[in-house]
Amino acid sequence: MNIKCIQCKGREPSNCGRTYCPIMSKLSAQKKVNVSAKQDFFGKSPNVFVGRFGYPNINVGFLSVEDYKEHDNPLLWSKEGYSIDQVIGLRSSLINSNFKSNIKSFSDRLVEMGQEIGMAKDPVDMEINLSKKPAFSLSFAQDVMPHGPNIKLKKARITENAKVPKAVDKAVSDTDLKAGKALEALYKRDVDEHYLTRLLSVGNLGVKSQRKLVPTRWSITAVDDTLGKQMIVEIKDYPSYDYAAFFGGYLGNYYVALFFPGVWSYELFETYAGKSTWHDSEGISVMTDYEGYDGRKEYAFETAGGYYAARFPVLEYLKRQRRQGSVLLLRFITGEYYAPLGVWVVREAVRKALLGKPMIFDSQELMLKYVSGLVKKKFGLDASILLKKSKLLSKMRTQTKLTGF
Repeated sequence: MNIKCIQCKGREPSNCGRTYCPIMSKLSAQKKVNVSAKQDFFGKSPNVFVGRFGYPNINVGFLSVEDYKEHDNPLLWSKEGYSIDQVIGLRSSLINSNFKSNIKSFSDRLVEMGQEIGMAKDPVDMEINLSKKPAFSLSFAQDVMPHGPNIKLKKARITENAKVPKAVDKAVSDTDLKAGKALEALYKRDVDEHYLTRLLSVGNLGVKSQRKLVPTRWSITAVDDTLGKQMIVEIKDYPSYDYAAFFGGYLGNYYVALFFPGVWSYELFETYAGKSTWHDSEGISVMTDYEGYDGRKEYAFETAGGYYAARFPVLEYLKRQRRQGSVLLLRFITGEYYAPLGVWVVREAVRKALLGKPMIFDSQELMLKYVSGLVKKKFGLDASILLKKSKLLSKMRTQTKLTGF
């Protein structure tokens, strides 16, 4: 912990450049959990958390709470504009009652219960018996949503018949249907990506012999990447888009989305602008990944899950517009984003940016000039630092096009 944080104790958050104090948020959540948590309780379980450490023998946990109030609904949080404090307040009370399992142990009754929870449209009523009374802890990771205490499960029982949509039941029952095809079919039936991640993570999709538990972090990226690649195939048949620029964001994550005429390609820059929880400096740190028309051959190691989560709503937008193009996405992470809440924030921040009315330009030069002014005004940064490093812009300048003949 930074010594300045210990001295300040949340009295002067402006000293560190943050809008809110993460220490005070944590203490507030801690008090709430320590007062209300019980060793044995009846509540609702909206989701299952599948860990990755020790793979293929991993921890599987029912995320449960006595009084459910949208504790696992990122699409609603985004729509209603929930703050970081509100999300942490909800997630901190979710008890992760976990047990050990092999990724192929589908005969285990606890794993079967996890699959039932994964299929259910709404949170499932459960009786939970823990090995001890929960004490406050809050698990944060960049890719997955935070949750409250991790406690070993002693006993559990589902006390209702879970409601499962017909489309979901059909996909789960079809043991000859590949997971990618199942995801595509359900997405077309308006099953959202959060629901799909649940289904994939608990081993409910795919050819029977290939089904297995998938760590939550991996399943999130798998859904974003699989659905994204399917949309890329479709948009490649569409005509070219305009020079268009969007700006917007959510929870201190801001995006400048630049669309260029031409065939599909995509590049993401992630920039820590000034001081934040992860960047204790006035300078900037930049990470970037790129894919051309033929896609990537390896994982996006620099920007990780955020690469696929940000690409997903970009492709949704192009599909709605029935257009294709090259897309340069600039992410600016500010001190407002003081606690990681998972890559759903990335997905929703890009969606919010693309909801706005685009600025349309007659040329690449005019659009980049506009972007330089916008980035300087909003973040006090020189956009040329990013633009000069762009593989997408470099290839656009050097590659000869058929239209040039």
